[in-house]
Amino acid sequence: MNRNTGAAVYVAGHNGMVGSAIVRRLTSLGYVNIVTASHSELDLVDQRAVRAFFEGNHIDQAYLAAAKVGGIEANDSSPADFIYDNLLIEANIIKSAHDFGVPRLLFLGSSCIYPKFAHQPMAEDALLTGTLEATNEPYAIAKIAGIKLCESFNRQYGRDYRSVMPTNLYGPGDNYHASFSHVIPGLLRRFHDAREGGEDKVVIWGSGSPRREFLHVDDMAAASVHIMELDREVYQASTTPMLSHVNVGTGSDCSINDLASAVAKVTRFTGRLTFDNSKPDGAPRKLMDVTRIQALGWKPTIDLEDGLEDAYAWFVSHQADFRGR
Repeated sequence: MNRNTGAAVYVAGHNGMVGSAIVRRLTSLGYVNIVTASHSELDLVDQRAVRAFFEGNHIDQAYLAAAKVGGIEANDSSPADFIYDNLLIEANIIKSAHDFGVPRLLFLGSSCIYPKFAHQPMAEDALLTGTLEATNEPYAIAKIAGIKLCESFNRQYGRDYRSVMPTNLYGPGDNYHASFSHVIPGLLRRFHDAREGGEDKVVIWGSGSPRREFLHVDDMAAASVHIMELDREVYQASTTPMLSHVNVGTGSDCSINDLASAVAKVTRFTGRLTFDNSKPDGAPRKLMDVTRIQALGWKPTIDLEDGLEDAYAWFVSHQADFRGR
């Protein structure tokens, strides 16, 4: 392992769910020089601003956790925003990191890079073997571009830029917007509001049959730092120049129906669960093959029940932040 707690480590997106978890993890491990910049200080879509930031800061490692994210409804209603903003963020940071000599970078992608009907569990070599899920295709294409940017700078310039592909993430710092959140925060808020409002049922998008894998964000942060700290030779031995990314997940999944029941238990909602079949299900199943990351010495430590309790406790303590949204 290559741990240098005195290194200057830039975390792009440090105020987001994943970025803030990475900062927590780095801090707990004794890193003392964590570099951050809020959106008001640095607009990552602005190429000149990003280049000036890298020129003015000596960065040893960069975690690219910044992204425009959202659930099915957000992706479906704003496809241009999702592909444009994410392409620019990735291109600006990765190119500036190269130009200003950042030795090591970790790009965080998404499981949506894999084809809608990929063989389950989805191994890294499923990338670009089929059609993407239509509802989040623009976002997925941007994430694929990020992987290929890292691969291309490695191949052409000998850089050590790595990529991790997390499964569905949840936990403290998540987005609990009433319309534009992912499945777990969306369900937690919906069940909480229903209980608080005395409602007798909660309506859930889709059939409830799709199966999804979920990873607590603190596990994701631990995996990200683990991959970043691996010696170059160890990491490269597990990948190829044309297949450089590593899946991060739990290796197990559950149906949306079962997830909704678990959320109802956590939020103490005792009413009925109904499903709206007119709404899209998305991919029928999304389970990661985690053979590679397990061989590299990492496994998750937070099970779904404990993770949901933690996520719900965070929401309850921050729900005023989401009032009216």
